[in-house]
Amino acid sequence: MAGGDENTLGGVRPVNSQGGLVAGNGKVGTMIGRTRRALSTINQNFAGGAPYPCANKRPKLPEPSAICNENLQIPVVHRPMTRKLAAQIASKQKQAEEQKDFPIIDVDDYKPKESFPEPMLEEGFMDDEVEMEEADEDLIVDIDSVDKKNPLAVVEYIDDLYAYYKKVESSSCVPPDYMSTQFDINDRMRGILIDWLIEVHYKFELMQETLYLTVNLIDRFLAIQPVIRKKLQLVGITALLLACKYEEVAVPVVEDLIVISDRAYTKSDVLEMETLMVNKLQFNLSVPTAYVFMRRFLKAAQSDNKMELLAFYIIELSLVEYEMLKFPPSLLAAAAVFTAQCTLGKLNQWSKTSERHTSYNEHDLMECSKLMADLHSKAAAGRLTGVYRKYCTSKYGYAAKSEPAYVLLDS
Repeated sequence: MAGGDENTLGGVRPVNSQGGLVAGNGKVGTMIGRTRRALSTINQNFAGGAPYPCANKRPKLPEPSAICNENLQIPVVHRPMTRKLAAQIASKQKQAEEQKDFPIIDVDDYKPKESFPEPMLEEGFMDDEVEMEEADEDLIVDIDSVDKKNPLAVVEYIDDLYAYYKKVESSSCVPPDYMSTQFDINDRMRGILIDWLIEVHYKFELMQETLYLTVNLIDRFLAIQPVIRKKLQLVGITALLLACKYEEVAVPVVEDLIVISDRAYTKSDVLEMETLMVNKLQFNLSVPTAYVFMRRFLKAAQSDNKMELLAFYIIELSLVEYEMLKFPPSLLAAAAVFTAQCTLGKLNQWSKTSERHTSYNEHDLMECSKLMADLHSKAAAGRLTGVYRKYCTSKYGYAAKSEPAYVLLDS
C-alpha cells in the first residue's frame, strides 16, 4: 500500500503476543502499555453485545426463585416470555390452587362419617348359592386334562367335534320301520346277516370302527333300495368292503370276501354292487356311528378295561336287533355305558360328568337300558349267538359270562 512501511500489512503494524507493536527490524516496541485497549471496551462497541466475562470470575446466575416456582416445578426457560408460555404457567398455578382446596385422600385412611345399613337379605342366602355352584363344579371332572400334551387328542377342539357329531347324527339314522318298504326281506334276515358279519369281522381281525360303519351302510342302503333275498348277503360283504376301504390300513381283497360267502357271487357282482351302493348313498361315508360316541362316553365315565369290554358287548348285541334302530347312535352308546355300570353294581355312578358329556340323564337312558339288559339276559339262549361266542373268549375278558343287570329288569 502507498505510504506504508514494507513490514506492515495494509498500513497496520503487527502486534506481538504481549500486545506491543513489532518494529521493522523485529525488535519489541516501547509503546506496549499505551497502545493496548481493554477487551471490555472493544466488546461494548458491538451492537447488543454483552460484556465479556472475566476469566477469573464465574458469571453470576439469576436466582432460581426469579424464573422457577418450586411448587409448580416449572423448568427454567431461557427464552423470552410468550403468551402461550404465560398461559401454561397460569394454568399450572390454577391447578395447584385447586389441589390445595381439594386435597388427595388416602383410600386406606379414609373412614366414612356415617355407616349406611346393609341390604336386608335372608341369612345364608348367598352362601348357599355359592356353595351349590362350587359343588356342581367339583362334581364335573376335566376328562381331557391328561391329554393336553397329546396332539392326537385334539383337546382344543374335542368338545366342538362331539357337538357337531351330536348335531349331524340324525343324517346317519334310518326310519325304524324301513323294512316295510322291502318286499322280499324282513328284519329277521337282517339280524342273521349282521350276526354273521360280526363273526367275519372277528375272523379278519378288523378294527372296531369298521363293524359299526358296515352296519350303518347296510341299513342306510336297505332303507332306500329294495333288495331280493338272494342279494342280501352280497349287500353285506360289499358294505364290509366299503367300510374297510374307509377305516382299515390293510383292506381284504375281493376274492377273500367271495370265499367267505361260499362263492355265491363273482368279483364282478361285488364291484357292481359297490358302484350301486356308493351312488345310492351319494358317497357319504363320513357319519358318526355309535362307536364314535362310545369312546368319549367311556372316558367320561372313567371306565376300566372290564367295564369297557362289557359296554361294547352290550352295544354289539344291540346292533343285531332291528328294534334298536329307533334310538340314535349317541343314545345307544350312553345307554350301553350306563347298562354296563348297572351290570357291575354301580347303579348310582351316572355322574354329572357323564351327564354333561352325553347330554343324557338316567331318565333318558332308562328305556334303552332296560332293552339292553333284556338282550343281555337272552344272549346265550337266543338264535343268534355270534356276539355271545365272540365275547366268551379270553381276548374280550369273558364279558358275555357276566350276570345281566337284573336291577334294571326288576324296575
